[in-house]
Amino acid sequence: MEIEDINSITVLGAGNMGHGIAEVAALAGYEVNLRDIKEEFVRDGYERIEWSLNKLAEKERIGDGEAEATLGRITPLVDVEEAVGDVDFVIEAVPEKTEIKQDVYGEVEAHAPEDAVFATNTSSLSITDLSEVTDREERFCGMHFFNPPVRMQLVEVISGEHTADETLDVTEELAEDFGKTPVRVRKDSPGFIVNRVLVPLMNEACWLVHEGEATIEEVDSTTKYDMGLPMGSFELGDQVGNDVSYHVLEYMHEVLGDAYEPCPLLGEKVENDELGKKTGKGFYDYEDGDGADIPTDAGSDEVRDRLLAVMANEVAHLVGGNVAGPDAIDEAVMLGAGFPEGSAKQADSAGLDALLGTLESAHEETGAARYDPADYLREAAEQGGFHGGGEDGEGDAYAFETIGVEVTDDMVGCITLDRPHRMNTISEELLDDLSAAIEELDADDEVRSILLTGAGEKAFSAGADVQSMAAGGGDPLEAVELSRKGQRTFGKLEESDKPVVAGIDGFCLGGGMELATCADMRVASERSELGQPEHDLGLLPGWGGTQRLKHIVGEGRAKEIIFTAERFDPETMERYGFVNEAVANDELDDRAYELAADLAAGPPIAQRYTKRAMLAGRGDADAGLEVEAQAFGQLMQTDDLMEGITAFMGDEEPKFEGK
Repeated sequence: MEIEDINSITVLGAGNMGHGIAEVAALAGYEVNLRDIKEEFVRDGYERIEWSLNKLAEKERIGDGEAEATLGRITPLVDVEEAVGDVDFVIEAVPEKTEIKQDVYGEVEAHAPEDAVFATNTSSLSITDLSEVTDREERFCGMHFFNPPVRMQLVEVISGEHTADETLDVTEELAEDFGKTPVRVRKDSPGFIVNRVLVPLMNEACWLVHEGEATIEEVDSTTKYDMGLPMGSFELGDQVGNDVSYHVLEYMHEVLGDAYEPCPLLGEKVENDELGKKTGKGFYDYEDGDGADIPTDAGSDEVRDRLLAVMANEVAHLVGGNVAGPDAIDEAVMLGAGFPEGSAKQADSAGLDALLGTLESAHEETGAARYDPADYLREAAEQGGFHGGGEDGEGDAYAFETIGVEVTDDMVGCITLDRPHRMNTISEELLDDLSAAIEELDADDEVRSILLTGAGEKAFSAGADVQSMAAGGGDPLEAVELSRKGQRTFGKLEESDKPVVAGIDGFCLGGGMELATCADMRVASERSELGQPEHDLGLLPGWGGTQRLKHIVGEGRAKEIIFTAERFDPETMERYGFVNEAVANDELDDRAYELAADLAAGPPIAQRYTKRAMLAGRGDADAGLEVEAQAFGQLMQTDDLMEGITAFMGDEEPKFEGK
C-alpha cells in the first residue's frame, strides 16, 4: 500500500487518545470513522473533538470554517462492520489491556478489507502478540501517539516480528501527513523508546525515596532544575497517573525481569487510590494541599548521578538491543517527553565512564538488578559515548548539542537553532554553542557568509527558554550575568566579519528577535510573527534589544515594538525596515539560502571593512568615517579590486578570492 491509497481511516476507541487521534486525522483531510462500543462513549468523544476544534479556531490556529469542515469529516459509529468495512487504515486506541485489544482485533478482522493496515496505539504492549490475533501480521504495526495527540509532535512507529517494511514506511508517511514526527522503533520491546527511558527513571525516583536516600522534594528539584526536565519525576507521575506508570512497570517486569520491579512506594500509591491529579492526590496533594510546589534549590548531585546512570543504562539496552539508535532515542524523548536534550546526549555530556561507575557502585552496595550495567554501556563508554566513535560523529568539526552547523559548497556557513520541541527557545547551553560556532565559522576560510535559521516550521526562535533559566531562582546577580552573556554572544554575530542572513520562519519573539537583529539582512516567511513581548512579563529586552533595534528601525519604531509588546506580521516589519524581504512560506528556505550564497560570492575584504565601518560609526560618526577612509585605501591594493574591475569591463561575474 502507498500513502496515496489511504483516503479513509477508522479510529477504534473514542476515549482520551482515540478522539484526539481522530481529530488529528480529520484535520489532515482524511475521512474518519470514530467507533466505540456504546453510543454515549462515541458521542462524548465526538463532542470533545468539537470543543477542541472550536478552541483551535478561537486561538486562530485553524482558519475560518476549518473547524466545521474537519468535524464534517468525522462519522461517529458503534457498529463494527459499518466502522471498518470499507476503510484503508485502522488505528486502535482502546484501553491498555492485552485481552481487550485482542478481543477488538478478533472482531475487526472479520469485517475489515484484506489490504487494510492495522496500527495499535499501545504505549508498551507487544506488537507481535497483538498482530498474531489477526491474519495480517505483516500489515500490522504500532503507532504510538502521545497525549494529547493534537499537541504532541511524536509518533513512535513500531515494528512487530512479522511487520513488513512497506507497512512501516506507509505508517511513517501517514504520521507525517498528520503533521507529526515519526520515529521508528526497529524492534518490539516493552516501553518502546520513550516509556523505556522514562518509566524506569520514575521508578528509580521512587526507590531513592523508599530506601531513604532522598526526599520527594530533593528528587523533583534535581529532576526539574538540575537536569532541566519539564517536570519533577513525582510531579510527572501524578500528571500521567501513578496507576499507568505502575501497570507499565508490571508489564516490563514480567517480560524483562527483576530490573524493572515496581517500587513498593509506587504500589502503595496505587493501592490507596492516590493516582495523582485525576484523583486529587498522589505524591502531592491537589485538593487540600499546594500541589507540586517544587523548590528550585533542593537538588542533589548524588540523586542526579543516580538518575542519569539509570537513564544511560536504558539507552544502552535500547541501542545494544537494536531497538533504536542514539539519534532516534534523542529525538523521541525530546518530542515525546519534553526533555531539553536527548537522553543519549545527556549521558554523553555527563560521561559514560562516570555513570558506569555509579551503576557498579550501586550494584555492589545493594545487589539490585536495576543497577546491573548493560553490556553495551561498557562498549559505548570505551568508544567515547553513545554518539562517539561511530559514523555519525566521525570527522565532524562542527558538533554541537543545541544547534546544527554545516558548510555548503557555496561557502555558506549554515547555523540552525535545533530545539524544535522547545520552539527553538534560547537556553544558556544554546548561547554557549552559538558563541563557539560563530567563532569557528569566522575562523574558517572556506566560509564567506553565515545563514541563521530555526529547525522546524513553527519558530525561528520563540525567545529565551524561561523554564531552563528558572533554576536561577530570580537571583539578580545571576540575571545580570545572563544578560551580559546573551549580549556578548549576539554581539559576536553582529561583529562577524562575514555577512549574516537570518531566515525567519514562524515565531521570532523576544530573545529570538534580538538574535535576528544581529543579522545583516533578514528574510521572513508570510506566516512569521515578530515582536518583543518582554514588557508583558514586566521585563525588557535584555540581550541587546534596547540598543540594536533602534539602529535598524529608528528609535520611534523601536519604542513602539518594545512598549506595545505586540506581534507584527512580516509585511509590517518590512515597512518598518526590519525585514528586508517577506516571501511565501514555501519560498523561505530557498530565498534565504540564495541571498546568503550571493553574499558569499561577494568581495570578502570589502564586506569585512564595510561592516566594521558601519559598526564603528554607530556611536561616533567620525570614528566610522575614519575606518571607512582607511579601508578604502587598503582595498585599492587588493587583487579583488582588479578582479572586480576586469569583470565589470568584460561584463562578466567576478570571482573574488579575498586577496
